Amino acid sequence: MLGRRCTTKGAAMARLAGYETPRLGMGTMALAIEGRPSNRNVAIDTIHAALDVGVRYLDTAWSYYLPSRPGTGEPEDLGYGEKLVYEALATWDGPRDDVLVATKTGWLRTLSAAPATSNADSAAAPKSAIADRTGAVSGNNFGEYGWQADARPETIIHQAKESARRLHVDSLSLLYSHCNDPQLPYEDQMGAFRRLVDEGVVRHVGISRVDAHDIDIARSILGESLIAVQNQFSPSYPDPDHTLEYCAELGLAFVCWSPLGGFLDAVDQRKYDPFRKVAATRGCSYQRVTLAWELAQYDHLFTIPSARNPHEISDSFAATDLVLTSDELTYLNAAVGR
Repeated sequence: MLGRRCTTKGAAMARLAGYETPRLGMGTMALAIEGRPSNRNVAIDTIHAALDVGVRYLDTAWSYYLPSRPGTGEPEDLGYGEKLVYEALATWDGPRDDVLVATKTGWLRTLSAAPATSNADSAAAPKSAIADRTGAVSGNNFGEYGWQADARPETIIHQAKESARRLHVDSLSLLYSHCNDPQLPYEDQMGAFRRLVDEGVVRHVGISRVDAHDIDIARSILGESLIAVQNQFSPSYPDPDHTLEYCAELGLAFVCWSPLGGFLDAVDQRKYDPFRKVAATRGCSYQRVTLAWELAQYDHLFTIPSARNPHEISDSFAATDLVLTSDELTYLNAAVGR
C-alpha cells in the first residue's frame, strides 16, 4: 500500500518538468504507428480534442513512425509522431505554452522482408499499405513491424537533438530513455543523458522499462535531473516489480504506459471485469473507472492513455473528475492484488 493515495476531487493535478498539469495526459503512439489513422487530419483533430478537454501533457517518441520498406526506416518515414505533435500544437488556438511535450529516445522501428509465400497465397491474401474499415493503416507490402533497441550514447545524443528540431524547441522539457538497451551498460546510456542535460539540450530526464536497480543507477548519474519513471501499469499488468512503490518512496513521478492494457499485445480482458462492475453502477465506461483507479494509487502518478479519435480521449479525461469511494478502491485493489 502506498502512503500517498488520492481519494478526493481536485487531487488530479501535479507538477511535472516545471508544469502544473492534470495527471491524465495523452500518449500519441496509436496516432503514429501501425493502426494509425490513414487521414493525418483525424490524428490532428484527436490531439486538438485532447487539448480542448484539458489535457496538458502529450507523450511522443523518436520511434513513433512506420518504416516504408524493410529496415529501420527511410528519411521520409522518420519523425512522424513528433512532427504530428508539433503540427497539432502549432494549429491549436489554446494556450500552447501550458502544454508539456515529452519525447523518448533509444529505440527504432523495424520492418522485416516479406515471408516466402506461394503465388496462390499471395493472390488470396495480399498485404498492402491501405486503410482498413476503421480508417487505420493496417498493413504493408513486406513483413512484420518490430522494435529495436539502440541506446548507444552517440545515438541518444543524435536523436535528442533531432527531436528538439522536430518539436521546434531550443531544449526538450522532458526526455525519456525509451528502454534499457541490453547491448551496453546502463551507466553508459545514462551518461549520455547527463551530457544532454549539461549541454542544455534537455531540462529533465525520465527513464522507461526499468526496475529498481536501473532507477538507482540513473539517480546516481543524473541526480535531481531524473524526475520520472515511465513503466507499464494497468489491471492486466499491475507492476510486478513494485517500481510504483519505489518511485513513491523516492518522490519520483510514475508515468504509466498502456494504462488500459495496450493494443499491440493480447490482453486478458477478465482482469477488467471488476472495473466493468463498478462502471455499471456508475453509469460510465470501464476505461474511465480504470484510469480513475490508477490516479488514486499515488499523488504523483500520471497516466497517458492513447486514443485514435476525439471520443476516446474525452472519455478518458473525464476520469480526472471521477472520485472512487473507499469501498470501490478497496474492492478494485483486492481484485488486482494490490
